[in-house]
Amino acid sequence: MTSSTNKSTNLDSALANLADIVDQRRDAFKAGNADPKVSYTALLFSKGDDGILKKIGEEATEAVMAAKDSRHAQLAPEQQKLLVGEMADLWFHCLIALSQFGLRPEDVITELESRLGNSGIEEKAARKAANPE
Repeated sequence: MTSSTNKSTNLDSALANLADIVDQRRDAFKAGNADPKVSYTALLFSKGDDGILKKIGEEATEAVMAAKDSRHAQLAPEQQKLLVGEMADLWFHCLIALSQFGLRPEDVITELESRLGNSGIEEKAARKAANPE
């Protein structure tokens, strides 16, 4: 059985590798070397902030619906596969957004690690107190 440390390292590595590819394709698009008619990633970057963020909303909705369908189907294998596929789509589009804003999945991992051992309720209250808007 793979240890959770190895799984974490593999996950971090896989996300970093995929983020590297996304960043390369973003740079190629910006340099005029990626055609949005040929590259889906270039197409996403061609839509700018609003288009990328709208796509995340669409993918999040699809992931939620797949999760609901999975629960109703009592996690039948085909429904699990659909849920995993929708989550993969969502994560991919989140990587696009991170790249668009000059961020990396490592930034998200660092933030999540900083929250380990903290009560989620207390952490949220502290953020709300710091930004009372």
